Amino acid sequence: MGLTSKKLLLLAVVAAIVLFVLTMWLWPRFARQSVRAWLGRLLLLVLTQFAVLSVVLLYANDKFEFYASWDDLFGTEKGEGVVQELGPGGQPVQRTGSEPLKAPGGQAAASAGRLESVRITGATTKIAANAKVFLPPQYFQKEYAKRDFPVVLALTGYPGTVDGMINTLGFAESAREKARQKKMPPTIMVFIRSAATPPRDTECVNVPGGPQVESFFAKDLPKAISSEYRVRTGAAHWAVTGYSTGGYCALMLPMKHPDAFTAGAALSPYFKPKTDDTTGDLFHGDKKLEQSYDLMWRLDHEPQPPVSLLVTSSKKGEYDYGNTVKFLSKTKEPMRMARMFLDEGGHNFNTWQREVPGVVQWLGDKLKPGWAEKA
Repeated sequence: MGLTSKKLLLLAVVAAIVLFVLTMWLWPRFARQSVRAWLGRLLLLVLTQFAVLSVVLLYANDKFEFYASWDDLFGTEKGEGVVQELGPGGQPVQRTGSEPLKAPGGQAAASAGRLESVRITGATTKIAANAKVFLPPQYFQKEYAKRDFPVVLALTGYPGTVDGMINTLGFAESAREKARQKKMPPTIMVFIRSAATPPRDTECVNVPGGPQVESFFAKDLPKAISSEYRVRTGAAHWAVTGYSTGGYCALMLPMKHPDAFTAGAALSPYFKPKTDDTTGDLFHGDKKLEQSYDLMWRLDHEPQPPVSLLVTSSKKGEYDYGNTVKFLSKTKEPMRMARMFLDEGGHNFNTWQREVPGVVQWLGDKLKPGWAEKA
């Protein structure tokens, strides 16, 4: 049973209730002044407190995605996640499952859309990562059968799970609803962890002698997706979004690769890679390389590319609000900036839920639908 499983959380709640009732029932029996009674009371208290604490911790982890799996929690996931070969048959995208997205109008793909679980293998970086692809209802409708679709790459924070972006933040549901309202073109979304080589947090950079995550997201992934789905490569048809660490990536990728992404929307981002025990040494002492990933430095010293960026923050409760204002103040042509500032909010899912509908619509405004018929 997975760490983020709803069944596990429900089981913990049931266990806490049962232990509480059991404690109330047995407590009079352990009222005697004896070692056995004392040990009985101690055991009941410890078990009940442990059960209640487990419920709180499991709920917090489900809400804020501190750990994605048991391996994440206990640190047993040690591999770099880089492979040296493609998937079966040499295919860059291997489909591993699918499910309809829940919708009031029914569960058919043509009315609800579909989520497909895939494993994407980079042709040049050899990185292999699991992802989920949201295909909008129009993808399965007759009138769109020969049309290409724009794509939004959606990156989690660290450690993060793609299910959090889909089920809690509601990115796919918002995209479907905005398309239904004709407020954005029907759009494919690719949900993937920013830490494409778990358990290491690479901050989406190309690590010297290590994982080339920037190249995987900017080059390999768009080519792989376009080989499997009706989408176009090219900046006009691709955008990127993300929260926290994924927010940093959502700014960095268009700024460094305007040939791959036309827009980036960042929810509560920061503006240069963070290094700690989860990242390790990202730059191996190369100060010039490290500086190239500092987005404030890039705005001051590099030509600003013709891309559109959106940043979100909260005037009260968001720790990096001041830097966000500073980042926006550095904009020069031909780059375009937009902002979404809440009066109050924190660095958490409750805040980001309020921002997602507007972010998704903004991204749709920047994408060209293509609508070119396949030959």
